[in-house]
Amino acid sequence: MDLILEGIKKAFSLIFTLDAEVLGITLLSLKVSGLATLISLFIGISVGTAVALTRFPGRQFVVSLINTGMGLPPVVVGLFVTIFLWRNGPLGFLEILYTPTAIILAQAVIATPIVTGITLAAIQHLPANLRLQILALGATRFQMVWILVKEAHLPLLAAVMAGFGGVISEVGASIMVGGNIKGYSRVLTTATVMETSRGNFDVAIALGIILMLLSFLVNALLTQIQQRERPR
Repeated sequence: MDLILEGIKKAFSLIFTLDAEVLGITLLSLKVSGLATLISLFIGISVGTAVALTRFPGRQFVVSLINTGMGLPPVVVGLFVTIFLWRNGPLGFLEILYTPTAIILAQAVIATPIVTGITLAAIQHLPANLRLQILALGATRFQMVWILVKEAHLPLLAAVMAGFGGVISEVGASIMVGGNIKGYSRVLTTATVMETSRGNFDVAIALGIILMLLSFLVNALLTQIQQRERPR
């Protein structure tokens, strides 16, 4: 119990003193996970909407793949991203392995199926005749898609929360592709693992608390927006 209390005290000490290293790690975590979430939103909403509105051979198989991808093990993502970015790999010429860019790529791969799956479900659960009504009013297909996405914006906010929550707390892929390099590619999750392995439990607990606070604040903001726009 004393260990936990010391960790809590350490957390607030690091926060209020604006420790340079912890601040850098926290900002990098926000930047990496934020960009990964934005990439996943762009791809996931586009693909999810397209699959929801289109009928094609093998569609059920594609939907099954998307649903499977929602539970994709981060360590497996880390393995394949590492292989692709390895010096002799297909994308080795980019030379981005063990950089923040590699972490963004891995986290985007993790979050994209989550966003895609939620978008797909959200669009499919809109009233079946809504599309016909929109088109009957003279809207183009692009305008129809845009209106449907706007109608499903509350579930899509849930997709943002799920995507961000999935990547900000991810550790396996981040260590594998980022290398946990001090001052360069070390994020909150990888720093927590490292401090725990060193036996620095007070620092590890402090970093864990900061991570939870960060995740809570972001999701609280998104939840407030979601509930404010909820139909009454």
